[in-house]
Amino acid sequence: MNLIRFNRTPFYPGWINENNFLNQNSDNQNIPAVNIREEEKNFVLELAAPGLKKEDFKINIEKNLLTISSEVKTDNEEKTENYTRKEFSFNSFSRSFKLSENIMFDDISAKYKDGILKVNLPKNVDAKISKEIKIA
Repeated sequence: MNLIRFNRTPFYPGWINENNFLNQNSDNQNIPAVNIREEEKNFVLELAAPGLKKEDFKINIEKNLLTISSEVKTDNEEKTENYTRKEFSFNSFSRSFKLSENIMFDDISAKYKDGILKVNLPKNVDAKISKEIKIA
C-alpha cells in the first residue's frame, strides 16, 4: 500500500501559502510585536501598536498576570441621492504576560507615544527571588 500526499494547490505548489491565503483569520494576524528589556531597576515592555490612541488600550493586572488589550470599532457611512454605503471594521487584540514576584505592582506605569506603548515595571530590589529550602 502506498501513501499519497494530498496537495490542495496542485497547479502552483509553493506559490500560495495556504495558512495566509486561504485562512484569512489567522490567530496572530492582529497581535502587535513586543520587546521586553531588563534594566537595573525595572523592566520595560514596548508594544508596537501604530494608529491607535491611548484611550484604545486597557491594561489590567490580576494576580501575577499583566494583560494588555485593545478594541477598536469604526463605522463609515456615506449617503447620496442614489445610494447608501456603510463600511465598518472591528480590530482587537489581547496579550498577557506572567510577571515575576519581585515587581512592585503599585508603581507600574504606562505611556503611549509615536505608536509605541511603553509599560514600566519597576523591580523591588529588596525582594528575595530565590530561596534555599532545607530538608527536614
